[in-house]
Amino acid sequence: MKPFTKLIIASFLLISCIPEKNHDEDIIATVEEEKQAIKSTLVSMWDAIEKGDVERYATYVHPDFTQFGETDSILRVGKEAEVRGVAAWVKNSEGIHTEMDEPQVTVKGNVAWITYYWRDKGITNGEPFASRGKSTRIFVKENGKWLCIHGHYTLL
Repeated sequence: MKPFTKLIIASFLLISCIPEKNHDEDIIATVEEEKQAIKSTLVSMWDAIEKGDVERYATYVHPDFTQFGETDSILRVGKEAEVRGVAAWVKNSEGIHTEMDEPQVTVKGNVAWITYYWRDKGITNGEPFASRGKSTRIFVKENGKWLCIHGHYTLL
């Protein structure tokens, strides 16, 4: 056998012994990373509120944001309305803290939603508050960043 032929056969055998990368595992890892990114984004939104950083909070809110609040009688529409509402709440509050329980995240391309239960507490207008509820938030990914485009909150 010619040396060149031996080299080709040896190369083929070597390549065939290298395990194939599992594309499905890559997809699963990416989806899990995106799910974690959604949870982290929501926690960062709450952290901004807890620290009174309304400007940082606004960076997570999509311009077309809509919301059904716990006690709202109408739909809140637009990022500006959301940021004004949060700013007023933060201005008159202290010690705000929110916890998330049983989050379930679904990612479909550049749209994702998270359902979860929440517990929060703090002081608003000098009065302590604590509440529990359930929520759905919808996120869209734009320019590599997840933005909250809709929130729906129900008190328990």
